[in-house]
Amino acid sequence: MNLKNIGFNDYIEANFNSISNDDDLIARISGEYEKLYKIITEYGEKTAEISGNMKYNAERRFDYPVVGDWVLVKDYKNSDKYIIKKIIPRQTKVSRKVAGKKSEEQIISANIDYIFIMSDLKDDYNLNRLERYLTIAYDSGAKPIIILNKADLCTNKNIENKKSEVEKIAFGVPVHVISCKENKRLTEIKKYLSLGITISLIGSSGVGKSTLINQLIGKTKQKTNDTRKSDGKGKHTTTAREIIIIPDKGVIIDTPGMREIQLWNNESGINSTFSDIENLSKGCKFNDCTHAHEPSCAVKKAIEEGNLKKERLNNFQKMKKEMRYQKLKEMKNANQIEHAKWYEITKKNR
Repeated sequence: MNLKNIGFNDYIEANFNSISNDDDLIARISGEYEKLYKIITEYGEKTAEISGNMKYNAERRFDYPVVGDWVLVKDYKNSDKYIIKKIIPRQTKVSRKVAGKKSEEQIISANIDYIFIMSDLKDDYNLNRLERYLTIAYDSGAKPIIILNKADLCTNKNIENKKSEVEKIAFGVPVHVISCKENKRLTEIKKYLSLGITISLIGSSGVGKSTLINQLIGKTKQKTNDTRKSDGKGKHTTTAREIIIIPDKGVIIDTPGMREIQLWNNESGINSTFSDIENLSKGCKFNDCTHAHEPSCAVKKAIEEGNLKKERLNNFQKMKKEMRYQKLKEMKNANQIEHAKWYEITKKNR
């Protein structure tokens, strides 16, 4: 296996060389399961587990390998599994807060070049949700691409109207309309595929991610289900993250549909997604304007003049509030982890 075809580059090589021993190998995480990983090495795909030392030192999910990671592995001759020793520092990563009340980062995929944000033009179409996906994408360090699927279920006028709406909230981000079911308009998607390039595919359940992957690789790799006739919505089939190699075209990381899109320290991503509001804010009378009751508010004026939708401002403020709350919880968690760490050290030294 030529690892350069699946994303191995000078950055990964330099970091590998700085920490590896003669008998260490470089590998990429291609699948993540309970206590086990699939890895791709120069000798092909293998099974691996993390070392006892890595498990002992891991404090959070962040410290465990995820799909897309490049890792340092050792092949123990008396074992049928490779051992993952270290994670090469990630160049890019797609993160969100874990689902539920727990305050912790969940990395969805790592070391990616493009993020395909996939939605559809029917029941899944939601601008507020796309703004959240864009925020995650901007904060990842990868380049976002928006894909609107199921053009076969819409009129041309409806397609153009919705594409225009998306382009107005995704400044400069390419927006492509396709029909996976009819295998139409996929040429403009395929131009992003290339040897060495990694794409992460994210979106809600049933928008056609698995169908798109099957079209791109030219065969049925991912299981798909028909859309429901009642609402045209697809049925969720992907249950685990995995790297899928596209012949002569790099790799794509498929991910299960997100039921919750909670942000994780995505302050810069919010500012990028809502750059229009950030720019308008510069014209407000007060530097700390909340765009609620203050006089001479440039943002409120833009809404009154029809240049900004109230719903967009509401979503911006909601996400900002979410970030403030998240930072407070993160500080509390960090203090708890530090306290537990020193408690263990003190206990051992008694």
